[in-house]
Amino acid sequence: MTLILASQSPARHAMLAAAGVPHSVASVMVDEAAAKQALLAGGATPRDIADALAELKATKLSAQLPGDLVLGCDSVVALADGSLISKPADRADAAAQLARLSGTTHMLTSAAVIAEAGRASWRHVDTVRLTMRPLSDAFIAAYLDAEWPAIAGCVGGYRIEGPGAQLFSAIEGSHFTIMGLPLLPLLAHLRRRGVLVA
Repeated sequence: MTLILASQSPARHAMLAAAGVPHSVASVMVDEAAAKQALLAGGATPRDIADALAELKATKLSAQLPGDLVLGCDSVVALADGSLISKPADRADAAAQLARLSGTTHMLTSAAVIAEAGRASWRHVDTVRLTMRPLSDAFIAAYLDAEWPAIAGCVGGYRIEGPGAQLFSAIEGSHFTIMGLPLLPLLAHLRRRGVLVA
């Protein structure tokens, strides 16, 4: 039985590889923006949105690979007022997002769903509370000089495993979750399934 990561996220792939999880990577085409808008229109919470999008990715690819375990993931950043931040559209948008997050606390929720034969068989959702220190315009510009375009695919415009650590004054929760995958619960499930040695 093979674990397939339905994500092009370098951070998620690197986490699995570093943890010694045998897996392969495959892309899955889903209209995340449309799905997110539909969920928001239905009153879904950030937690529900992350969970639903992770499940959508996992089940869609799993239907094409019925003999494998397919892992779908998604992360959602929610501000104190309940509004959501998406992946930055370009460098200027990343700068605007960082300026908006500067000096505030936000919540990042990451969901992981494993699907088999087109149906979800396991899921875990975790939320982290992050407080960003006040950022000067000069710092934001220097940060983006160093990190753009590497952070183009990162919700909130940061990689906690890199210079993004400098953005924060406090973090409550798992660094793995911030990187896009609640890794420890996933490892426990993979041990139960025999993918990893217990």
